[in-house]
Amino acid sequence: MICLQIVSPKISRASETQAVAQVVAPVLTPDMPSKVPRPNAPPPGEQLFRSITQTKEGPITHLRGAVEIELTDMMLKADEVDYNEETGDAEARGNVFFEHYVRNERLMCVKADYNFNTETGKFYEVRGYAKTRIDARPGILTSANPFYFEGRFAERVSDKYILHDGFITGCKMPHPWWILQAPTFDIIPDERALAYRAVFRLRRVPLFFTPFFYKSLEKVPRKSGFLTPNIGNSSRRGKMIGLGYYWAINRSFDVTYRIQDFTQRGLAHHIDFRGKPTAGSDFDAIFYGVQDKGLQLNDGTRRKEGGFNLYMTGRADLGNGWVARGNVNYLSSLAFRQAFTESFNEAIFSESHSIGYVSKHFSSFTINAIFARLENFQNSTPGNSIVIRKLPEVEFTSRDREVVDGPVPVWVSLEASAGLLRRTQPLFQTRQFFERMNFEPRVMTSLRWRNFHLIPTFTLHEAHYGGDLENGRVTGTDYNRNAREFGLDLIIPSVERIFNRKTWLGDKLKHVIEPRASFRYVTGVTDFERLIRFDETELLANTKELELSVANRLYAKRGDAVSEVLSWQVSQSRYFDPTFGGAVLPGQRNVVLSAADLTAYTFLDGPRNYSPVISVLRTSPYNGIGLEWRADYDPLRGALVDSGFTADLRVSKYFLSAGHNQVRSNPLLSPNANQLRGVVGIGDVNRRGWNAGFTAIYDYRKSILQFATTQVTYNTDCCGFNVQFRRFAFGTRNENQFRIAFAIANVGSFGTLKKQERLF
Repeated sequence: MICLQIVSPKISRASETQAVAQVVAPVLTPDMPSKVPRPNAPPPGEQLFRSITQTKEGPITHLRGAVEIELTDMMLKADEVDYNEETGDAEARGNVFFEHYVRNERLMCVKADYNFNTETGKFYEVRGYAKTRIDARPGILTSANPFYFEGRFAERVSDKYILHDGFITGCKMPHPWWILQAPTFDIIPDERALAYRAVFRLRRVPLFFTPFFYKSLEKVPRKSGFLTPNIGNSSRRGKMIGLGYYWAINRSFDVTYRIQDFTQRGLAHHIDFRGKPTAGSDFDAIFYGVQDKGLQLNDGTRRKEGGFNLYMTGRADLGNGWVARGNVNYLSSLAFRQAFTESFNEAIFSESHSIGYVSKHFSSFTINAIFARLENFQNSTPGNSIVIRKLPEVEFTSRDREVVDGPVPVWVSLEASAGLLRRTQPLFQTRQFFERMNFEPRVMTSLRWRNFHLIPTFTLHEAHYGGDLENGRVTGTDYNRNAREFGLDLIIPSVERIFNRKTWLGDKLKHVIEPRASFRYVTGVTDFERLIRFDETELLANTKELELSVANRLYAKRGDAVSEVLSWQVSQSRYFDPTFGGAVLPGQRNVVLSAADLTAYTFLDGPRNYSPVISVLRTSPYNGIGLEWRADYDPLRGALVDSGFTADLRVSKYFLSAGHNQVRSNPLLSPNANQLRGVVGIGDVNRRGWNAGFTAIYDYRKSILQFATTQVTYNTDCCGFNVQFRRFAFGTRNENQFRIAFAIANVGSFGTLKKQERLF
């Protein structure tokens, strides 16, 4: 904003009349590089006078012709200056130019009256530049342009400046895109700027009038006040009109409240409460809820989908190495999320996670006290969800510690936990506090012969439960699980070859083949179905299995830089116990730890002797290009059952991203899916000129475009225009949205398009 800074050290007696070379005043331009005081600048408290002539009449010194008054960090130039040594008054006339080297400020005026003793004065027909503070955050339009200001006159009173009958802009002159014009601007540098009865003009066209406008100039601006209203339209919600208020409670706490009226649905409330109680702690709590009148159906009835979502995050340093962290995400219903969320990924995500913990790390040990809640919505029907709670659970972990050194080293580690848990779902529920204790010590060694490495491990899995399942009902009978696990990893020497021939990939190529074999044996898990599932601890099952994998890696050397341009890893497991000790039953979806660790897709719909072949292919031949293909080939079905492909390309101002996900296994395991995703565009958030992008998610099985966004942006040197069209079509939602935003560089944006909803 406007920052007219004048330095006022003592001015010593002028020297005798002297002649100096003619000095031409510099042209006022927006090119404002950061500067520091010059090495040959006058020391603090002193000044240099330069002019063609200097004469003295009593206490008044007259400087005429190319006058320069140079101080430690500023320069004042004019055609003529009269200075009164007794009163400190100085009058500068004709081509007055002022520059502050430290604060990067420049101004010009035709006349200036300034008192160096009281640091007050007036500047007539003033114009100039002041360096702006650039707040470079994701989604915020930025510009290096300084703020330009003009006014009939400006005056400095105490520690503030008042600009009369003027305007300010962050655009390049002489044809700015926007200006803020007002009869009075009241500015306190590095604190705030006020405008009274201001008119905002875009290309000279008045857009809005405000009787009072506030802009913070602080590094961390915080000031209570109303937020810019927003309007919009939705095919399902009707007209959208919103208003907000920001309350800076004190230095440590603030609240933002927004209310939005959906004319066809009701009122939406958004509350954001932030705080920093101590130097080592902070929190942020966000509440969003809708008082839904209901979606009007064809028969005239209304289906209500209102609800709320509470999100909280926080941290605290408790001292002595103890820290606390927490994230709360509570959702009242899945129907509410699907109806009112603005994010497609959030709309299709059916889980809600909350966790808080107190932790301490020392040496190789870690202690955690965990409070957690997980809710998995089965569908949008109220009450049809699975809730798992830990209140609390204490964990103790010891990383691998070497207890025996020598030719056959020995490492030990430990994982132990004890907690009070609960699981609730439509078919059954445990009691409020269901105890579980788990103790898992582990011993490992390493044997080496030439370049072969053999790593055996032995683990005990001791667990105690305060109940179990019998015929689908929870009992209060204590249950103990005593399992043993033996593992053996064989790392075979890598095979490699170097190609010294220059190719399009680089000056040299190196191909490396990394084979590996792992054997795992678990016994002692009886009555697998009696365990109540809380987390991965209950997925442990008896097994005898061998996993074989081979990784191919291709490295390219370009100059002195070496990068991995391609990798392909293939793995498969052989199961010598097809039923996993009776844990895998035919004709149903089975999940055991061995299968979950191998691939994210379930494949056990009955006993089997081998897993699908897991393939992961990645390539990045050049910066800005990336491809990845994950696929599961099931020899039992003779087909690819799961496939996920992604491709990303960024070249100069162009970008492209595409993805395909397909699932076609037994419907008992997971629903079949075939979806395509794509993003294409040109530009970025700060690119000048036209920028455009399009993203879409298409369901091939249902032949429907579930989500699409089209955005067109035009950025000038100081502002941007954004238009976006969004399409939702999934579940019960069939909605079109049209959003717009006008962004002012380094200030903010106005409209209905939020920065987190933009493509760029």
